[in-house]
Amino acid sequence: MAKLEVKPKEHCMWDCVALGEIMIRLDPGEGRIRTARSFNVWEGGGEYNVARGLRRCFGMRTAVVTAIPDNEVGHLLEDLILQGGVDMSHVKWVPFDGIGRSCRVGLNFTERGFGVRAAVGCSDRAYSAASQIKKGDFDWKKIFKEEGARWFHCGGIFAALSETTPGAIVEAMECAKENGTVVSYDLNYRPSLWKSVGGQARAVQVNRSIAPFVDVMIGNEEDFTAALGFEVPGLDKHISKIDPANFKKMIAEAVKLFPNFKVVATTLRVAKTATRNDWGAIMWYDGQFHQSRDYPDLEILDRVGGGDSFASGLAYGFLAGKSPDRIVNYGAAHGALAMTTPGDTSMATLKEVEKLMEGGTARVDR
Repeated sequence: MAKLEVKPKEHCMWDCVALGEIMIRLDPGEGRIRTARSFNVWEGGGEYNVARGLRRCFGMRTAVVTAIPDNEVGHLLEDLILQGGVDMSHVKWVPFDGIGRSCRVGLNFTERGFGVRAAVGCSDRAYSAASQIKKGDFDWKKIFKEEGARWFHCGGIFAALSETTPGAIVEAMECAKENGTVVSYDLNYRPSLWKSVGGQARAVQVNRSIAPFVDVMIGNEEDFTAALGFEVPGLDKHISKIDPANFKKMIAEAVKLFPNFKVVATTLRVAKTATRNDWGAIMWYDGQFHQSRDYPDLEILDRVGGGDSFASGLAYGFLAGKSPDRIVNYGAAHGALAMTTPGDTSMATLKEVEKLMEGGTARVDR
């Protein structure tokens, strides 16, 4: 089994570069979208959230590659990104036509849910600037060869946005691999994004065309079935519960089909209610499985971004040279903490993550 080779920090400008769309999230707080009179404003995107978590929680040097319209809403998004500390030097600013006919900032309305009322998301993102990204839009040689990046992250949300985004992903991954950059990909299957462009069959087709370029494949159990077309025995569709033993069988099948996978990782979630989940994670690496500590009955404030924070904790573990058992626990602990605060992105600190990993309690810290 091939081990993951991570380039030395001193040889690269970036610890991680992420490619994807960043949206403005409009959050009604404790209320509902349909009855809201005011919203809190956050930024978020499946790929960006990983880069932001690496920057804010783990102190890594990160950059985002995306497209944003040059208007007031685009600059609101810029202000939010800058607060997160992620570098924007590779953002493509797209001229605005006055009304958003040619491009716009994608909006994501998300209510958190509570108890038996599940979280609800409603996207308004068609024709966004990022969805129009295509092959040839960015100078990947500058990013991966001249500047240097240790890790590149992308995901299935960006792949689903248009006919052109998968080509841009493959172009970036090919250049990353040519220059020794680790490539990670989070399947992040969203039925709403695929239903009008071919549904699950198209999702499998696109994700399987990207998978041969991936070193670190990430997703929950449903992602692997819906986005890669694998069958996971024992999957309970109602509570999204999976026996890790059955997941291990699926991984064996996946690495046979895609021998380039060096790491396969998934979160293990049982959504008992919107605000109470069982949580954990499992990772396959170097021919062995490593499982995180369990977080039974984890209390959830806002579940959005928990998987992205798992991915950033996982990436940090490899970038920092941690042992496999520590790596999967960095991911699980960071994901757990991210779901205790509002918004898509992590507000946790490295100290808090490591305290939780070691079994720390929720006693007041003063």
